Amino acid sequence: MAGEKIITPPIKCQGIKTKLVPFIIENVQRDENGLWIEPFVGTGAVAFNIAPARALLCDKNRHIISFYQGIQNGIINSSTVRDFLEYHGSILEQRGGEYYLEMRSAFNQNYDPLYFLFLNRSDFNGMIRFNQKGEFNVPFCQKPHRFSKSYITKICNQVSRVSAAMSGRDWEFICCPWQNAFAGAAANDYIYLDPPYIGRDTSYVGEWSEEDAASLAGYAHQTPANVCLSMWKENQFRKNGHLFEYWSDFTWYEHSHYYHFGAKESNRHPMTEVLAIKR
Repeated sequence: MAGEKIITPPIKCQGIKTKLVPFIIENVQRDENGLWIEPFVGTGAVAFNIAPARALLCDKNRHIISFYQGIQNGIINSSTVRDFLEYHGSILEQRGGEYYLEMRSAFNQNYDPLYFLFLNRSDFNGMIRFNQKGEFNVPFCQKPHRFSKSYITKICNQVSRVSAAMSGRDWEFICCPWQNAFAGAAANDYIYLDPPYIGRDTSYVGEWSEEDAASLAGYAHQTPANVCLSMWKENQFRKNGHLFEYWSDFTWYEHSHYYHFGAKESNRHPMTEVLAIKR
């Protein structure tokens, strides 16, 4: 990985691990012949940069899985993305928020992965959120000129790099409950966990409760595979009690970084992240 540029996924979401990739790669020691497993693949930032030969990449969000399946089978590529974003981006520039809402309404009927990409890159703060009916409901970012030529090229390059990362590798993208990802895991496999924040319902896939988190810890301890949990440890306001209660017997590697909440510099706070590794 040294000297290589980190792959940034074309899909954005809050909590993306792109900036932590070097820290993760530095501490993950796995059997190259084993299966890399992610029950919460999200944007795919870790898998794309680890680049294992074999991987099982799961998520409960079917739209993310559908998008990456599209790249994998070649239906979605830099050319189709450019054509789509140039066409719809030019209309967005003319009609603004009205057209964004039309595209959002269309996506909630057709579930087209390119519509999903368009919304994800033109909505408020790159959020992924759905209402109780399963409809995407993030508002417009209020930037009608969002899809400039340079911005589209940036997204196309991200799609191309993700496609190259998948090429020649045995990867399977599956939409399923996280529990399914543990089934059949062997001793030489490696399970990377990046679960949702406990008790925070972002409507990405629904609320992640304390009971869910405790159940995940149980699965992680029982599986014969090695396990690496990525989770926040503490900030200046509070500590993560769940981490201390359920994962204290794993080996912890810590990394401090900053996160932003809002636009003001005063909202820039230090955060300690932990990789809790089974063995």
